[in-house]
Amino acid sequence: MYGKRLTDGFTPMAPGARLEIMTAAPDLLKRLRTALPDGSILTDPDVTASYAHDMASFCEAGAPAVVVLPRTVEEVQHVMRTATELRVPVVPQGARTGLSGAANASDGCIVLSLVKMDRILEINPVDRIAVVEPGVINAVLSRAVGEQGLYYPPDPSSWEMCTIGGNIGTASGGLCCVKYGVTAEYVLGLDVVLADGRLLKTGRRTAKGVAGYDLTRLFVGSEGSLGIVVRAVLALKPQPPQQLVLAAEFASTAAACDAVCRIMEGGHVPSLLELMDRTTVRAVNDMAQMGLPETTEALLLAAFDTPDPAADLAAVGALCTAAGATEVVPAEDHAESELLLQARRLSLTALEAIKGSSMIDDVCVPRSQLGALLEGTARIAEKYSLTIGVCAHAGDGNTHPTVCFDAQDPDESRRARESFDEIMALGLELGGTITGEHGVGVLKKEWLAREIGPVGVELQRGIKQTFDPLGILNPGKLF
Repeated sequence: MYGKRLTDGFTPMAPGARLEIMTAAPDLLKRLRTALPDGSILTDPDVTASYAHDMASFCEAGAPAVVVLPRTVEEVQHVMRTATELRVPVVPQGARTGLSGAANASDGCIVLSLVKMDRILEINPVDRIAVVEPGVINAVLSRAVGEQGLYYPPDPSSWEMCTIGGNIGTASGGLCCVKYGVTAEYVLGLDVVLADGRLLKTGRRTAKGVAGYDLTRLFVGSEGSLGIVVRAVLALKPQPPQQLVLAAEFASTAAACDAVCRIMEGGHVPSLLELMDRTTVRAVNDMAQMGLPETTEALLLAAFDTPDPAADLAAVGALCTAAGATEVVPAEDHAESELLLQARRLSLTALEAIKGSSMIDDVCVPRSQLGALLEGTARIAEKYSLTIGVCAHAGDGNTHPTVCFDAQDPDESRRARESFDEIMALGLELGGTITGEHGVGVLKKEWLAREIGPVGVELQRGIKQTFDPLGILNPGKLF
C-alpha cells in the first residue's frame, strides 16, 4: 500500500550474533549469579512472560530467557558485561506503560527491569535540580519536589505509574507541554551504562553548559537502544500557583481547533490546552460517570497557573465564544479543576474500554493544521467503519487518535491497523511527525524511516553502531 519499507534488509544484530545468542543460554544464569543477589533474577516462565511486552497493540514480543531486577549501578554493569561476553540481547524496561512496543522482549533476551532502582538521591532547591534513579515514579518525584516548593513539569497521563527512566527513554510529554515543554527540556545530565558495561557520564548539573556534543539529548528518546540510564539530573522549576481550568463546548471540532488557534495567536500561555472529541467524552462518561456534556462535538479544556488565573480564563473564554463555543464554563475552584483534568487523564483508558482493545496514535502536527487532522481522522473512521476517538494536547498540536476494535475479530483488526497507518500518513502530509511523545519502538519503525528518509536512517544506524557495535541493546526497535 505504501511501497517498500526503508527498513527492509536491515539486520539489527551483528552477523552471526543470533547464533551466538542461542549457544550462550546455558552459561547465562551462571554468569549472572556471580554478582547478582538472590531474588534479583527471575526465571519462572509464567513470571518472565509478564515482562514480555508493554501496553501497545500489534507489536510482536518474544520470550525472555531471564528477567533481572538490579538495585545498583554495579549490578547493571555486570549484566551488560555478561551480555556482551555472551552476545545476549538486553531489553531495558521501566513500568511498561509505553505505547509503541519499545519495551517488548525479544526471544532469549535479558529483560533488564529498572523498577527497583527507585531512589530520589537529591533535591536541591538552590540549584533547582533533582538527582534520581531510573525507577522513580513520575508522580512520586512530583510530590517530593512539591514538598520543597518546587515543580517537575512533565506529567504523562500515566504519571501515577510510569518511571522517570521510561519517560527519558521515550522523551515523553504530558498535559502541561504547551507551557512547560517535554521531558527532554528537563534532563540536564545522565549516568549511562554502555553496552560493554562502561559507565558514561553526560551533561551537567549547572544552569548552563555547552561543552562538547550534547550526548544527553542523544540518549533522551533513544528507547534504550544506546545505553542504560542509571541516574538522571533533572531541572526543576518553582512551584506555580494552583491552576484553574475552563471548559468550553463546541458544535464541531473545527470550531474548537479555531479557538485553539485564536488562543495561541493571541499570545496567551495556558498551562494546558486539551481537547476531547464527542466519542472520547462519551467514553469517559460511560466508564467513570463524570457528567461531561455528551451533546458537545468537542470539549476544550484550558488552564492557567498565573497569579490571576480568573482573568486569563475570562480572556480565553471570550476567544472561545468568538470561535463559536456554545457554552464556556470556568471552574470555581481547584477541586473542580482537578475533576476536569481527571476526566482528560481517563480518556485513553475509557476509549480502550469501548471494544476491549485500542491502537493509540501519537501524531503531532503544526497547530494550524490541527483541524485538518481531526477532520481527516473522522473521514478515515467512516471509511473503515470504526470508532476512532480523539483526545489531544491541542496547544502543541499533539493528537491521540485512538482506534477502538475487537482484537478477536480478524477483519476488524486489519481495518484498525490500516486506519492507524492512514492517520500517520495524513499527519506527515500535514507537515507533522509520527510521534510527539510515545516513541517509535516496534509499532512505528517503518514510519520513522519514511519521516526521516534514507540519509537520516543511515546516520542513525551509524550512531547505533558506535554505541552498540554488537547490536545487543533493545534490538529490533526504532529501525
